[in-house]
Amino acid sequence: MAYRSQRIAYPYFAIAVLLFGAQVLIGLYLVSNYFLTIPQAVVDAFPFATVRAMHTNLLVLWMLLGFMGGAYYITPEEAKREIFSPFLAYLQLFLLVGTGVAALIGFTLGWTEGKPLLEIPRALDFVVVIAALLFLYNIGMTVILGRNWTVIQGTLLGGLVFLALLYLADGRILGLSYDRNLSLDWYYWWWVIHLWVEGAWELVTGAILAFVLLKLTGVPRETVEKWLYVEIALFMFTGIAGTGHHYYWMGAPKYWFWVGGIFSALEPVPIIFMVVDTLRVVKERQLQIVNPLVWTYAVACAILHLVGAGVWGIVHTLPQINRYTHGSQVTASHGHLAFFGAYALLNLTVFYFMMPRIKGITRFREGLGRTAFWIMCLAMLGIGLSFGVAGVLQSYLERALGLGFMTAQVAMRPWLAGVFGFGVIFFVGVVLFIYDFFTLSKRALPDQPVTA
Repeated sequence: MAYRSQRIAYPYFAIAVLLFGAQVLIGLYLVSNYFLTIPQAVVDAFPFATVRAMHTNLLVLWMLLGFMGGAYYITPEEAKREIFSPFLAYLQLFLLVGTGVAALIGFTLGWTEGKPLLEIPRALDFVVVIAALLFLYNIGMTVILGRNWTVIQGTLLGGLVFLALLYLADGRILGLSYDRNLSLDWYYWWWVIHLWVEGAWELVTGAILAFVLLKLTGVPRETVEKWLYVEIALFMFTGIAGTGHHYYWMGAPKYWFWVGGIFSALEPVPIIFMVVDTLRVVKERQLQIVNPLVWTYAVACAILHLVGAGVWGIVHTLPQINRYTHGSQVTASHGHLAFFGAYALLNLTVFYFMMPRIKGITRFREGLGRTAFWIMCLAMLGIGLSFGVAGVLQSYLERALGLGFMTAQVAMRPWLAGVFGFGVIFFVGVVLFIYDFFTLSKRALPDQPVTA
């Protein structure tokens, strides 16, 4: 670790890891509702819609904290100076975590605006905006004062700025209201959700993964940065246009069928090429990878990113197929595989790369981290497969045959029970990872502490 202020990343990572565990545990309760009879008192206390809001908002929060912690680690090395204001970084963390706690408590008390993924009340929206502005100001001033512009920090900063600006598209923060026209309301809602996930987050993913590969393997900077230019180009071209696959059935013009169907799933392509190109250079130059576990997570991130978000995404979003699968458990299958592959594994890669350096560890015993990796990855594939089969059954029985909702649920129940079973296995992997994260120093191997 070259700069003291890089330690700011640790509390962000620690809180993100704990929220990750909480999100998975809540997810187990959610899926159990599909095949178990939950006591009415429990349902009254924790309605499905309320707990789902907790599950999805925890997802957003822990991933954002991971991204922000990663940015606070990366920026000093790229800008070649300390973070502008550590105080603002800790204040921002306090505001975001406080907002998350208030939102979760508020959900249980019915304090919500109801719109999926943007349920938090307007008062908390303003706190989020303040925290985001503090973050951008802190990172921006660090970059400006450092005067050492790189493609990595430029892509990272651009993705983070775009992420913050898109939050305003929800309209409520600016005092705008689209509620009088439901199609218009959802039209702008997707500006936030889709362009977060398949726009701004893709840029952040590319920048962070490029930095990790650069430091991990020692390949030339040009090897990874050239793919960031491709990522930016695809974001500007396909990421924005790909929003159209959400506009099929909401009253938007018919040209979105073509635009959304064609340009939906190309964003992950540069990520996989970046990893493949890095591997080629590593083999040609016989470079040594000091931390193979991080490389394992990074490769899995690229592969599952392509499979979950790319392949499964484009199959699911073709209009001819989406006509039947829209809103079914196929969507849940795609969502779980895509989020885990693209962003959860990215954060886990970041944690295993940066945490040893923050603690001054060069090498450590990787057995526990590798075990957690295989448990989580294989279990998530099982979750995606089970959700997918349940969704295909649902689409065929409800949309093709016209049978009732509850009739379809009977056929889906064994597969949703399978989701729960794989979910329990996944949670075991998460617990192993959390334990490994907080006790990493105990598995350090003798070596000189890293200094960069």
